[in-house]
Amino acid sequence: MPMFGKIVHISADLLLVSACLAGIRRNTGLTPKLESIEDPTIRKYFGKYLNYGESIYDYTVATCGSSSYFSRK
Repeated sequence: MPMFGKIVHISADLLLVSACLAGIRRNTGLTPKLESIEDPTIRKYFGKYLNYGESIYDYTVATCGSSSYFSRK
């Protein structure tokens, strides 16, 4: 059972990193060079990983935007 908790923890960390990378891309335009990854399979999955972070980022921004706890300046 301790292994399951570790897998959940690592998965949550990976999701946070992906969302952070999406925020960096949205705010600065900086993005990882996927062309530098030689293996096309790894490149494909890393692209999916980054797209999932974009989805998490979009959902978070939409949720915070509709919340009364946040305001736009």
